[in-house]
Amino acid sequence: MGGALNFCAQRLKALHLGDGGDKNRNIEKDMVRLSLKKTKIRYLLRRIYHVEIDRAGLNSVWRVAFALSVEPPPPLIIRIRRLLLNSAADRGEAITLVNNTKMATKKSSSKQQPSDYLFSLVWIGAVLYGVVFFLQNAYQIRLLAIEGYGRVIHEFDPYFNWRATQYLYENGREKFFKWFDHMVWYPLGRPVGTTIYPGMQFTAVFLKNHIFGDNMSLNDICVFMPAWFGVAASFLVGCIAYEASWDGNSSRTIFHVVLDALTGRYAEAAAIDGSNKPITGYYKLATYLGLKSPAIECAVCAIGFMAVTPAHLMRSVGGGYDNESVAVTAMTLTFYLWMRSLRTGEKYSYLFGILAGVAYFYMVAAWGGYIFVLNMIGAHAALLVLLGRFSNKALQYCEVMRKKYKMTRAEAWKFRIKLGVLVLIAIGFVIVTMTPKGYFGPISSRVRGLFVPHTKTGNPLVDSVAEHQAASSKAFGDSASFLFVYAFAAYFFSHKMVRLILLTAPIASALSGIAVGRLLAWCLSSFMEEEEVAEEGTNDTTKSDKKTKDKENGKPKSSKKKDKSSEESFAGLAAIQKGFDEASKSTEGRIVKGVSSLVILGCLYYQSVTFKTYCWQLAPGLSNPSIIIKGTLRDGTTVVVDDYREAYWWLRDNTPEDARIMAWWDYGYQIAGIANRTTIADGNTWNHEHIALLGKALTGTEEEGYQIARHLADYVLVWGGGGGDDLAKSPHLARIANSVYRDHCPGDVTCRAFGFIDRQGTPSPMMERSFLFKLHSHNIRPGVQADPEKFKEVHRTKYGKVRIYKILGVSRKSKQWVIDHRECDAGGWFCPGKYPPGLKEILNKKKDFAQLEDFNRGSKDDEYQKEYFENLNNPELAKKKAMLQAEKEGKDQVIKPKTISDEEKVQIYSTWADTEDTTLMWKIVTGNLVDDLNRWLQQNPGAAWIRSADGRGPMWWAFESKNQDIVTILMKMGVPHTDKDKNGLSPVDMLNNS
Repeated sequence: MGGALNFCAQRLKALHLGDGGDKNRNIEKDMVRLSLKKTKIRYLLRRIYHVEIDRAGLNSVWRVAFALSVEPPPPLIIRIRRLLLNSAADRGEAITLVNNTKMATKKSSSKQQPSDYLFSLVWIGAVLYGVVFFLQNAYQIRLLAIEGYGRVIHEFDPYFNWRATQYLYENGREKFFKWFDHMVWYPLGRPVGTTIYPGMQFTAVFLKNHIFGDNMSLNDICVFMPAWFGVAASFLVGCIAYEASWDGNSSRTIFHVVLDALTGRYAEAAAIDGSNKPITGYYKLATYLGLKSPAIECAVCAIGFMAVTPAHLMRSVGGGYDNESVAVTAMTLTFYLWMRSLRTGEKYSYLFGILAGVAYFYMVAAWGGYIFVLNMIGAHAALLVLLGRFSNKALQYCEVMRKKYKMTRAEAWKFRIKLGVLVLIAIGFVIVTMTPKGYFGPISSRVRGLFVPHTKTGNPLVDSVAEHQAASSKAFGDSASFLFVYAFAAYFFSHKMVRLILLTAPIASALSGIAVGRLLAWCLSSFMEEEEVAEEGTNDTTKSDKKTKDKENGKPKSSKKKDKSSEESFAGLAAIQKGFDEASKSTEGRIVKGVSSLVILGCLYYQSVTFKTYCWQLAPGLSNPSIIIKGTLRDGTTVVVDDYREAYWWLRDNTPEDARIMAWWDYGYQIAGIANRTTIADGNTWNHEHIALLGKALTGTEEEGYQIARHLADYVLVWGGGGGDDLAKSPHLARIANSVYRDHCPGDVTCRAFGFIDRQGTPSPMMERSFLFKLHSHNIRPGVQADPEKFKEVHRTKYGKVRIYKILGVSRKSKQWVIDHRECDAGGWFCPGKYPPGLKEILNKKKDFAQLEDFNRGSKDDEYQKEYFENLNNPELAKKKAMLQAEKEGKDQVIKPKTISDEEKVQIYSTWADTEDTTLMWKIVTGNLVDDLNRWLQQNPGAAWIRSADGRGPMWWAFESKNQDIVTILMKMGVPHTDKDKNGLSPVDMLNNS
């Protein structure tokens, strides 16, 4: 050590630095006389920073500082890195010196002043308070449903999950996995134990058996679980934000990472240059118990966002016992552990990788969306490779070859591309070889819906589900770059399907937390800065280091110059940043920073309160269980409408245990879970043809539906009361039926002939004749009544939301035949049922729906798929075709003309607005579709009087298009041709303008 000190002193003396030779000689004497006091050594180190010094001298000074636990000044640390970085041979030594810096800094910083220690305690207390406060909010906002409606399970799917949990709890794991349920999908049944993601059910049973016991019922555990897991997910998102903001991961921004990719720098170099930046001021004080600032502020803010964000809240409210409530927690845990495993330089990082695998296993067991998690991690790994952010173990072969042959960056990328092409060729060969054997096939309709517009997947069953509709369009290191990949994927997929908005909640909360947390930390740091060592002479020193390095190597390396040119191109930005840093250290700069910080803190507080208020206002709507709703009577009284459970309880208490209930598949889970009765179909939707049979029964004629129902059911349950009731859904039912039974809607694969023909809810002739319309509107609409010889209304709920009919003349023979003809496999538990012979005639008419993903089937249905997409893209043309086909087959009925009063005509004619009706009318008139116009006016004569926002209506468009036939029709209906539009033009004037 003495030799190193003498070396340092001799260098100062020889170069005559400072205020004069006398002062330098005094420094040397003081070093000896004062027994190497640390304050003098630190001063000596600062002076040496400005000296032309070689690597050996720097190493000597470093050893002195490290031995005496003196923290080297930041400029000296930076200089050592820059001096050693450009030489591959010196990287090992550089890493050693950097690690020594960590140890020396840790020893130095551990001896805090009493005021620093007090501040750290206050800071950690504030952090803990923030975490507890936000987690408490996360729990309270998710309990609104329980406080408002009681301990009730919500929606449809959660009732299946509840029933499966109950079965697992009562029968055990072995019977659960061999559970073939004959009370669902009658008469076929379903092997529930092998067609379910049971992670949530096993979690609930574990909590019941080993945590709560008799202190909490299984129902209550299922009700509260979404809230518990919602709180856990909020905390894990905070962990993700912390990991992404941790100094070891986020000291290098995305700008640096991209620059590394452009200049061809690799992970080893990036790790040296991008870590161990000196921590000063607030960031140094706000570091305690291993926590880092500003990472911890980012984590707390991220927890706050995730706690109340509606995107997560809608799937984690109390009572929402669905797979997503547990899956989000499993997903965020997997993502956090993956990010944590990417920390460099830690001996046991691989353990977090193993734990990430365990968390992913739980994710797979809990939710079918597990493939998203796997692909996210794979995409992130690919990004790290593209950016050169990997160790030489990640792509060992490529790296070995790069180093062995001393490839340039361009040559290394060419080698990787060639190797990648060979791998792709091999994979392609395997796919081409195995595809004909049925191992691979097209993606499913649900996945395909992520890449094509909604209602255009080619599968009418998938297109009918509301959750599959399109959503409205209204700093990075290894771990942090994961957020970039996650954000891109979540944003893309959430715009394709409503239910996938859930995926945006964690990433939006994490990114928002990072932004707000860093801003908050910066504001606080402006009041607690320490005086830092100025980096004077940095540029000059860097240049001299470069010259010294070139001299050591004998000649400059062109490749290094080429790499440096990319960095020098951003020198202007660095100079601007340096200017701001220097200005902020002045007295005026500190005042400006302080005032700015106060303003920013005030704005953050205001915005946070606004965001919290907004989320709490949305929360009651998101907490609505749907099976129970609140309504308002005409006198303003608020009532709780519990019609749906009332109907299910009636079935449970007033029907035989073996009663079979026919209803649309939406309600199958609730009927089985609450009424404990056999259902025809439910939300599993695994059998397209079976659902098509149900759709044909409901949307076919009353007689046709009855002949199907009497072989399958004892009762029919119908949702009514407006809104999204069965009649509103019925066009989808008809379309699904027609996908299998092609004679259901002849000439139109999308069944445009079935539906409402105007905004007043007038049914089309096909709908008016249907089984469902008769039961839905029985004794409600004038002249509508179900056949009393076939159906008997046995229950109508309090507010008329549900009606139950008993089917008369049920085939007991078919019911017994189904029981007697179940075929079991060798194991004795897999016993699927068969359709009774009474349905043979109708089943002979079906054509199995060849979905695009049915790759193991030899049949295709290209003609149906083509026509299906054409009709969806041009609905007006599809409707016209359907009507022409109906006329051709003689199925069109005579429609009685309707009339409207003069007052109604005046009201319609005086309303100027651009609507779907005006758009459709413009297309009909300008296309001279006389037949379509006549049909429309027969059903809704008021359509002749509609006007768009510019004051023009069908008479203007008829004159403009010179369609004399349409002008004659409109004049017969009394539509004037002399009135003026917005611009003062009459229909006759359009002849002169056209």
